[in-house]
Amino acid sequence: MAKIKDLPKVDRPREKIEKYGSDKLSDAELLAILLRTGTKDCNVLKLAQKILQKFPQEKILTASLNDLKNIHGLGKVKAMEIMACLELGKRILKDKKANLILSPKDVWESCKDIRDHKKEHFVIFYLDTRNQEIQREIISVGILNANLIHPREVFEPAIRVSAAQIIVAHNHPSANPEPSDDDVTITKRLVEAGKILGIEIIDHIIIAKNSYVSLKNKGYMA
Repeated sequence: MAKIKDLPKVDRPREKIEKYGSDKLSDAELLAILLRTGTKDCNVLKLAQKILQKFPQEKILTASLNDLKNIHGLGKVKAMEIMACLELGKRILKDKKANLILSPKDVWESCKDIRDHKKEHFVIFYLDTRNQEIQREIISVGILNANLIHPREVFEPAIRVSAAQIIVAHNHPSANPEPSDDDVTITKRLVEAGKILGIEIIDHIIIAKNSYVSLKNKGYMA
C-alpha cells in the first residue's frame, strides 16, 4: 500500500489544498486532510474513500458515532472529529439554500430584476463545479456593444471567488430576445478568453420580459 508521502506532491491532499484551494479537492481528499493519518495497511486517502463508500453522499450526515468508529482504521477520536466537523457545517448552512443554475430558464427566472429595465444590464453568474451560484455581478449598465465589455471585467471576479464556470446574461429592453451581432461577438470573445484561463463560459442568455434565448442553443458557443 503506497503511503501518502510516496505520492507525487501534486497528488497529496494537503499540498493540493494549499496550492489550488479547497474547492478543487475531491470529497475523499478533503476527508483525508481531516483524518490526517491512515493505518498500517491503508493510507489516509484510501481510508477516506472507504468511509465515503460506506456512507455515500448525504448518508454520512446521519451516521452515528458507533457507525463511524466501527470502520476499521477510524477509531473513536477520529470518528468524533468527523462528527464535529459535519455538525458545524450543518449549523452554518442551516436555512441557507444555494441557487442551482442548470438551464436557460433558471437564468431567466434569476433575472427578474432586470427584465423590465429600460437599459441593458450585463450580468455574470459565477458558479462552482456543481452549478451552484457563488456570486452574481452586474458588470455593465447601458447600451451594450463589443467595445464596452472587456474579458478582464468578467474574469477578474471569477478568479477572485474561485469560480469554475460562468454564465453570461443581459436583458433586451426591446423585449425581442434575438441576439445582435454585438451579442455574438462578445460571446465568442469571452469563450476564447475562458479557454485560456480554464474557466468555461457555459452559456449567454438574452433576457426579455416574457421570453429568453440561449446563444449556446443557437449554436454560437462552438
